[in-house]
Amino acid sequence: MQKLIFILIFCFIGFGFIILPEKKYKQKDLPIDVRVQDLLSRMTLEEKVAQIRMFHSGLGVGLNEKDSLVLSDDVKGRLNFGIAGIKSPGDSYSPERAAKLNNQLQAYVIKNNRLGIPAFFVTESYSGVDARGCTQFGRPISLSSSWNIDLVKRIYNAMGHEARLRGLHLTHSPEADIARDPRFGRMSETFGEDTHLVTEMIVSSVTGLQGDSKGLNSTHIGAVTKHFAGYAQVSGGKNFASVEISPRTFIDEILPPFKAAVQRANTLGIMASHGDINGVASHANHELLTKILRNDWGFKGYVVSDANDIGRLHYFMKVAETPEDAARLALMAGVDVDLYADDAYALLPKMVKTDPSLIKYIDEAVSRVLRTKFTLGLFENPYTDIQKAKEVTRNDAAKKLAYEADEESIILLKNENSILPLDRNKKITIALVGPVLNSDAKSSFETVAGANINFVDDKGFKLTNGDATTPLLTPESETLKGIKQIVDKAKSSDLVVLFVGDDKYTSKEAYFSGGLGDRDNIDPVGQQDELLLELKKLGKPVIVVLKHRRTLSINTIEQHADAILDCWELSEFGDLAVAKTLFGDVCPSGKLPVTVPRNIGQMPIHYSQKEINFKKGYLFSESTPLFPFGYGLSYTSFEYSNLQLSDTVASTKSTINVSVNVKNTGSRTGKEVVQLYIKDIAGSVVRPMKELKGFRKIELKAGESQKVTFAVTPDMLEFTGLDMQVKVEPGQFQVQIGGSSDNVLIGSFEIRK
Repeated sequence: MQKLIFILIFCFIGFGFIILPEKKYKQKDLPIDVRVQDLLSRMTLEEKVAQIRMFHSGLGVGLNEKDSLVLSDDVKGRLNFGIAGIKSPGDSYSPERAAKLNNQLQAYVIKNNRLGIPAFFVTESYSGVDARGCTQFGRPISLSSSWNIDLVKRIYNAMGHEARLRGLHLTHSPEADIARDPRFGRMSETFGEDTHLVTEMIVSSVTGLQGDSKGLNSTHIGAVTKHFAGYAQVSGGKNFASVEISPRTFIDEILPPFKAAVQRANTLGIMASHGDINGVASHANHELLTKILRNDWGFKGYVVSDANDIGRLHYFMKVAETPEDAARLALMAGVDVDLYADDAYALLPKMVKTDPSLIKYIDEAVSRVLRTKFTLGLFENPYTDIQKAKEVTRNDAAKKLAYEADEESIILLKNENSILPLDRNKKITIALVGPVLNSDAKSSFETVAGANINFVDDKGFKLTNGDATTPLLTPESETLKGIKQIVDKAKSSDLVVLFVGDDKYTSKEAYFSGGLGDRDNIDPVGQQDELLLELKKLGKPVIVVLKHRRTLSINTIEQHADAILDCWELSEFGDLAVAKTLFGDVCPSGKLPVTVPRNIGQMPIHYSQKEINFKKGYLFSESTPLFPFGYGLSYTSFEYSNLQLSDTVASTKSTINVSVNVKNTGSRTGKEVVQLYIKDIAGSVVRPMKELKGFRKIELKAGESQKVTFAVTPDMLEFTGLDMQVKVEPGQFQVQIGGSSDNVLIGSFEIRK
């Protein structure tokens, strides 16, 4: 009998098939869906649930002094059945040590689960990869100020490559949120206030991180676009507060960046929002996470919760009566991975015993996680090259890229009497002072300025005590002492460069327990205005370098400074870029990605509000913004002329080409951001004052002209009408092209049925 069985098996093999079950999931040439289903069919319930949970490496993942893996008993227990992923492993290590850690950690994960399923390792990337030794780029709000989508893509491409070299596979970035309330402490993590600008920046950042999706299986990481959706619209600008927003605004203004991330950039993941939409918690919103995201948009990736937010459906948002109800709501809504919680998806094995219908939803979530891992090539390529992590991370090309972005992101807000650029041929002393002055700024300025310029520097005082949880402002007595110290130092100078704005503690994320980061006003904290006024009493020119993470109401600065450079938060090379800009080696070309209010009482202030919001002003104050959206000066000048339309009458399906001549009328080469706005004259619902629909950054030599053409396509004219259907309505439109939202040439066209 044994001989007969052997012969039968031999015959089956000889004819090209065998009756023994194959491990199709290990066959890299098979379609991913086939591999997913094969692996899923082999998994126990406990193994499936492990694939929809994630924990933080802070629970006990590290290396000892011999660079060998050390895991806590807690972590070992969590890996018994495998795991979806682990957050931030090795982030505090050098790239080389992180690669060593992550290779050993991955080997442990694979060896210690029955089916050998690898884990994905996850980071964040607000200013580059959020890990030691990586290139530190400008914050997203700074990068958006460049209005250069190609540059932004190249930056995120570098981030994605550096992350993968460390052995990381995903990042909980970028943020597709629209930031219109500067009270919100996370403003700098976004790309600004405008739907179109944010959309284009999101497409650039996601495609960059993912290496145009071609790099996902080896050289780059997956983007997890967040927070879906409406997160930055929180009431009162307070993190975790409710989101009050109309369905029409939600569709037309909030969703487009996310839709573009899915359909144009192929984002691998989506993170759900802390908040709610019209009372429906985002983590329990089937309409949002399944109907819109998956059914309507065709999203094939996975959805991860924000930290602990599934459990919070019960104990914070109180839309679930029990922790089990919270887990059920999130799972059925379409949340695939539970980030951090031990009181949510961890409960599913017991819940299935009484409610077997949950298996269907668990299988769907697990399938999406496994598909992500196959897409990332983790079954074939689970490890990274330690030597390359050491040699390539933060290389010269990446550092040069960070500096290039700084040059293009700096915004010249004011330049009274053309005081800038400074003349390095004059023998003068310059005082570098102020509470956000970096300790090494002087050396950067000395490198740029040359032998004729002498520098003195003095920080004077700090804005806060540096408490990362809930910072306290420096006591007034210490601040006043620091102001006197600065003024005394500046007396010996011929000109003052004053560094003011925010430190990283005055504008930050407010954490769920204990930490604050939002503010109830946006005036510069402490006595920074008083510092400027005291310096002005010296009778010397004062140039303000503004470093900040949220929009500030800089009325005193705008009124009294001789020049203002708005830098937001630049890269690690920011001071060098500032120095080169001040001395004219760089011609500023940044433009505001937000509208700057005079005070918090003007909110909302974004330029694209409904037109009726602009009818009346306020008693006893200016109603206009301090600086409009899209604004930014240059050391040269640009003239717009000859606005032309290919057609003045078109159908709802037609494209109209609009062109304008832009001429550099100054004496030096400069870059200009040409901005296209559309105004719908009348609609079935109240329409915005205008909306950005296109932009292009061009470089012109002195005296050079260029014809810039935009295609006005039907999708630019669409909005959600009275019947809640997205459409192009016939009627009159304006096309506006210029260098900012309030400085444009205007043309008209009509759309007919």
